[in-house]
Amino acid sequence: MSSNDLAALARLIRYFVVASTSEAGSGHPTTCLSSADLMTVLFFRYFRSDLDRPSHPNNDRLIFSKGHAAPLFYALYAAAGRVTREEILKLRRLESPLEGHPTPRFPYAEAATGSLGQGLSIGVGMAMNGKYLDQLPYRTFVLLGDGEMAEGAVWEAVQLAAHYQLGNLVAVVDVNRLGQSGQTMYGHDPEPYASRLRSFGWEAITLDGHSLSEIEAAFEKVLSAGDRPKVLIARTRKGRGVSFLEDTDGYHGKAVPKERLEEAVKELGPVDLNLKGVVSRPEDRKATPRSSGDARPNSYRKVESVATRKAYGQALVRLIEKYPQIVSLDGDVKNSTYAEDVLKKHPGNFFEMFIAEQNMIGVAVGLAKRGKVPFVSTFAAFLTRGFDQIRMAAVGRADLKCVGSHAGVAIGEDGPSQMGLEDLAMFRSIQGSTVLYPSDAVATEFLVEEAVKRPGVVYIRTNRPATPVLYDGGEKFPIGGSKTLFSSPEDRATVVGAGVTLNEALKAYDLLKKEGIAVRVIDCYSVKPIDEETLKRAAKETKAILVVEDHWFDGGLGDALLNVFAEKPSAPIIKLAVREMPRSGKPEELLDAAGISAAHIVRKVKELG
Repeated sequence: MSSNDLAALARLIRYFVVASTSEAGSGHPTTCLSSADLMTVLFFRYFRSDLDRPSHPNNDRLIFSKGHAAPLFYALYAAAGRVTREEILKLRRLESPLEGHPTPRFPYAEAATGSLGQGLSIGVGMAMNGKYLDQLPYRTFVLLGDGEMAEGAVWEAVQLAAHYQLGNLVAVVDVNRLGQSGQTMYGHDPEPYASRLRSFGWEAITLDGHSLSEIEAAFEKVLSAGDRPKVLIARTRKGRGVSFLEDTDGYHGKAVPKERLEEAVKELGPVDLNLKGVVSRPEDRKATPRSSGDARPNSYRKVESVATRKAYGQALVRLIEKYPQIVSLDGDVKNSTYAEDVLKKHPGNFFEMFIAEQNMIGVAVGLAKRGKVPFVSTFAAFLTRGFDQIRMAAVGRADLKCVGSHAGVAIGEDGPSQMGLEDLAMFRSIQGSTVLYPSDAVATEFLVEEAVKRPGVVYIRTNRPATPVLYDGGEKFPIGGSKTLFSSPEDRATVVGAGVTLNEALKAYDLLKKEGIAVRVIDCYSVKPIDEETLKRAAKETKAILVVEDHWFDGGLGDALLNVFAEKPSAPIIKLAVREMPRSGKPEELLDAAGISAAHIVRKVKELG
């Protein structure tokens, strides 16, 4: 398209932004207006996409990390004829897919954004997929605001993009000076961003973000460069094109009042509502084929003791033969999580993410959005750093698999900083999540494969210590189920455990049996969804349910079980969990000190009478 066409399209896009937000009575038009020239040139001159097939693997990818610029994102597609004038004027309405920040309800949105600082990590994942996995020539573009450049996750992504030499990744930083409540860190000066990005190994160009010729020249230069990631750092004016908004504080998140809409539109200049921009189509190439087959399950014997974290690594190695789309990401603890088994056997399916958990999760979301099945592994405690990324993965309907090892006081001498004691609560709180806690190697083997097939966010908790193999090979562990290991009509109480505490429950069972006291023992390996039917039956048939967990008292397995009986309590529910800050010590000492050992289970059952 000619320069005159691009200028006309930029005016049309600004019109859609101002009109749609004014009609909605809310939104962020000023940050859209500052980026409009940049995105118009990118979208209608350099972007390659088959708009009839938004998920086409050869399409370039476009992520608005500054998700509050969503009206601009929708306006681009309106100018391309993919959103009607009637539809764009329904911005932010309940029935409209044009939400306040992008979500996959809008079919061209790559991922959910709006929690600032996450889009570049997602873009890194997509670029890694294009370069290393699918080996396709698509480019990934990410629009960032200058305000979000203060986020640490952005710089985690910057480092990793340079490490993996992602020349197919292009960032655009809109330096419009104004954040939500005041001036950003460096105001209108693009050089601090440029010097930092260059020091990390990026190709960086500063430019006037309202000069169409400078924007074109900058894109021409970076798109012909080599293996270094690229960034355009553009000095712009927030609210560009409307004088009473332009570079004026106090207008963030405020729409043009309807009584001033005509004035604003007039200032934009002549707008041709019949103008339609053309987006170039990509070349149609096939992704590098990844062969699949089948592999026999790992064999475990009941005489063995195997850490579930080790069984996780061995399960992934086997499953990659069957599901080559699996990708293992690890945060420099692969020799503890056993993700290193994947690196040794399937190096092409493994990426080291280093000690940068927020970026690791964002990269996984990007990979998931390109059809991969990412497994993110680290210590359970460290996944808390990426909670916002996990939350946004659920908003964006990403198929994210997280595995947390070294959970609970049972890790022993490393002490409380390394003990994941809030992880179950964290993942249970994610809408639509699945939370699994296998108690032995056989269950782990089965549940890792179930996680591959399960949509959405899935969390698997694994243990540090080796624990006995409890089940025969071939045993099935459907999500939403449980295993009743011991049961009789004489059961005084039901003891529910998972992971390490299931083994403590089994020790307690033996001790109580010697005294003629029968208890039911349930392995609640599926924490969410939980086996309501089995638990309700146990509540009817025994005097009480005793839940034992290596987790804080709040939010874990015990609270999951309490929810089953929230509307209609039918038996006392007693929780044994970690209540006080633990310290370093032997695992058995710590379990006892926390009140979740076999001895404490025996004592509590006897108190029931």
